[in-house]
Amino acid sequence: MLGRVVSQEELLSRVAEAKAARRRIVFTNGCYDLLHPGHIRLLEKSRELGEILVLALNSDRSVRENKGVNRPIIPENERAEIAAALAAVDYVVLFDEPTPREIIARVLPDVLVKGSDWGADEIVGREEVEAAGGRVVSVPLEPGYSTSSIIEKILKIPS
Repeated sequence: MLGRVVSQEELLSRVAEAKAARRRIVFTNGCYDLLHPGHIRLLEKSRELGEILVLALNSDRSVRENKGVNRPIIPENERAEIAAALAAVDYVVLFDEPTPREIIARVLPDVLVKGSDWGADEIVGREEVEAAGGRVVSVPLEPGYSTSSIIEKILKIPS
């Protein structure tokens, strides 16, 4: 079954149902601008940690705030549709803030996952998740994959 792109309100309703059924909720987030194998592998490893995987995607405005005016390359609705088509992902939700702290605090997943490029003290939502009895997992990144390096490679192609 493929995932679904949902509003934050629908996500909270679905998460409440899943929690009532004692299903483990895993949450991760990011821009997922140009999807590459590193993204896929992080999502697959995240999914192995529970029964429901929520992927929160930065909105276009949020990506611009974090990455600069030339990003994202792919618009938010297309990024969300692509991410929802991945087997590992159950729900995709957009967030407009610079960080996902607010949506994490509302979802309070059992497991919060970030790539190992984030230090333990840099992981947004850590305090909220751990205070609610959840845990934070750092997943090693796949070497050799980055959206920035893909963009650099494309820019070097003669037109």
